[in-house]
Amino acid sequence: MPFLSRKAKLKISEEQVNTLETLTRSRTEPHQRVERATILLSYYRGDTISAIARTLRTNRVKVERTINKALELGMERALDDLPRPGKPPSITPEARAWVVSLACQKPKDLGYSFELWTTRLLADHIRAHCRAAGHPSLEHIARGTVSKILSRYQVKPHRIRYYLEKRDPEFDRKMAEVLHVYHTVQLIAQGEEQPLGAYLSYDEKPGLQAIGSTSEDLPPCPGTHPTFQRDSEYKRFGTVSLLAGIDLLTGEILATVEDRHRSREFVAFLELVDQRYPPHMTINVILDNHSSHISKETRAYLATVPNRFSFVFTPKHGSWLNLIESFFGKMAQSFLRGIRVTSKAELKERIFRYFEE
Repeated sequence: MPFLSRKAKLKISEEQVNTLETLTRSRTEPHQRVERATILLSYYRGDTISAIARTLRTNRVKVERTINKALELGMERALDDLPRPGKPPSITPEARAWVVSLACQKPKDLGYSFELWTTRLLADHIRAHCRAAGHPSLEHIARGTVSKILSRYQVKPHRIRYYLEKRDPEFDRKMAEVLHVYHTVQLIAQGEEQPLGAYLSYDEKPGLQAIGSTSEDLPPCPGTHPTFQRDSEYKRFGTVSLLAGIDLLTGEILATVEDRHRSREFVAFLELVDQRYPPHMTINVILDNHSSHISKETRAYLATVPNRFSFVFTPKHGSWLNLIESFFGKMAQSFLRGIRVTSKAELKERIFRYFEE
């Protein structure tokens, strides 16, 4: 006579069956949950406890414990460990708050030479001063415990994240003027307004290094090295400055590449722009607050072409409002990344070729 199990059958819904099947195929869930899901699914389909244990190469006790939890508490509770009482916490909430308050101060303000905390330095300071501060539960605190407390409150006193404070009292007004130019360009592009002038987004990218290799680069070789290989030594041929503007209506790049970046180079760019557009058009230029843009030499040139240019200045520390910054960023990440040349003249030639491409 075959053996008949007296243990109750597992009753679960079709949705729960689908959940168990998904868990058994998961590659990201913890192994413990996958194993328990396999046990419950096998038992639901009629496998015996011994057969399940043999298939999973485990013992009957573990299989029975999982099944009993499901019969008593439900499938969801059976997939995870039940909460245990554990050891009562020895570090009081007040002590934890004190640790966090210390982490929010700079070590140098407490007499150390360090600018930022390390977990070792913070743990040493806590152990040395906890009793005087009224938190004796921290007398034997370890670095790992300090890290856990700070992680719980999402405090990272060993790191710095930079920000830029708005220091221009007219930031909002200047930003609105820049955005108004972009909005005007958008309306023209949509055919809702007629173009009354040209619109340029202008900036400089100084200090582009002309760097040459001391030997030939080695191309990728399958099975040996997958990347280009380059001698770590290099030659310096100097630097160049890129002065460029994007025509916001056509996308055309107007640019000069100079050895230096002074007022006379900026004036030379304005002369280039002046020749590019019909005489009756007003040329609206978005640009930053560099000294060459408002220098005596620049103003002298602008006086010779009255009503030709209209400058719209970005706020101080607000150059990110200038659209050409995005173009320069793309240029640095693609074209300029890893570039090697044999002279400054070659670098200039390749920059103009990049614009044409």
